[in-house]
Amino acid sequence: MVTREEELIEQIKNGKRECLDELIAFYYPAILRYCLWHMPDRESAMDAVQETFLKLVRFLDKYENRGAFRSFLYRIAANTCIDLKRSRMATEPLTETVAETISVPENGYQTVEDRQLLTGALAHLDSQERELILLRYGQELKLREISDITGLPLRTVQTKLFRAVKRLREALQ
Repeated sequence: MVTREEELIEQIKNGKRECLDELIAFYYPAILRYCLWHMPDRESAMDAVQETFLKLVRFLDKYENRGAFRSFLYRIAANTCIDLKRSRMATEPLTETVAETISVPENGYQTVEDRQLLTGALAHLDSQERELILLRYGQELKLREISDITGLPLRTVQTKLFRAVKRLREALQ
């Protein structure tokens, strides 16, 4: 069975560029959340999202439809964020936008306090651990997709994610 995503990609490859709008609209919120995690401010994140989709258009012909489009797109976003940070010589501050990427129930002041706690706890993790936590729980990706995005073997992703969650729990206590 062909998914709508696969159908859109095929139509785009066949010259129907208007289908690109639908594909971008579907992935834009998730890629924005991902870029907010990696960039120092919202403006930089929005630049990264725009650049990600421009690169997608450029590289879509090279994509072979094997059901891993989401991984392909996240890999482009990850590399784009790295490239933009290098070009701007930006540091990697952990801002309050990080906590916004992971869902927290809305309970007024409690939500703000929870996000601050989460932000502080995430600061205790190294960048790879934060990345794994974001991809799994913030972006709700499958372990196989995380493996494809990070280039790590599936077992390594499982082990490192388990350790990251354990360290995060310890930091929150």
